[in-house]
Amino acid sequence: MLSKYELVDGDLICRNISFDDCNEIYMNWLNDKDVNKFLEVRWERQSIDIIKEYVEYMIKSNHSILFAIIYGKSKTHIGNIKIGPIDKHYYNAEIAYFIGNKEYWGKGIATRAINLVSNYGFRELKLHKMIAGVFDENIGSIKALKKAGFYEEACFKEKLISPVSGKFCNHLFFTKINNEE
Repeated sequence: MLSKYELVDGDLICRNISFDDCNEIYMNWLNDKDVNKFLEVRWERQSIDIIKEYVEYMIKSNHSILFAIIYGKSKTHIGNIKIGPIDKHYYNAEIAYFIGNKEYWGKGIATRAINLVSNYGFRELKLHKMIAGVFDENIGSIKALKKAGFYEEACFKEKLISPVSGKFCNHLFFTKINNEE
């Protein structure tokens, strides 16, 4: 298991996910067609038991860290961001994230969480490169990545089936390199 973490940027906290986060609100996010549109969990109805199994797997993981995104004075859990799998031989990792609470969409919180986690990956985990895959139709995620300093590195043409149109769409990969090495 990787260590416990709490990353802070003002009113934004990214901390290790816990079993306390496995609740009906989290489950409802994952079952909401607007929230899960670009998430792989959209293929299967989610339950609290499924979420707890995943959280347990992530807590025990030696290759990934799942953070709860906590926001505001009320310290509300509004989404998650994952770093991993972490490749310790080649010093790179993937990131994946979602803001489940729609009240916080379009407020730049995903960008801030991406910055917190990628800076942590570069400074503490000594990563050289971070990678995020995204549907070409996921404009919000593309904007968040670009604002966080990621650039489009690759486009796999018609690799995915669009959850919006049902047609083939492109799978884009965005990258950020550690320039502080």
